[in-house]
Amino acid sequence: MNSNMWIRQIHRWLSIAFTLAVIANIVALTMQIQATWIGLMAFVPLLPLLATGLYLFALPYVSRRSEARS
Repeated sequence: MNSNMWIRQIHRWLSIAFTLAVIANIVALTMQIQATWIGLMAFVPLLPLLATGLYLFALPYVSRRSEARS
């Protein structure tokens, strides 16, 4: 398994964790629980999700540019 596949797998699992954190936040809001840490819980997977998503977005453009040079 190459590094692109690892990053893709990490991105998939981070998206699942982010979705669960958002659902937990919505449930806490509907139950009127005043816990700030539940709201901030979604930011933990969001930052690496952003980094892996930007990498996967740029990957085809970078590979095209390197192919055009050679």
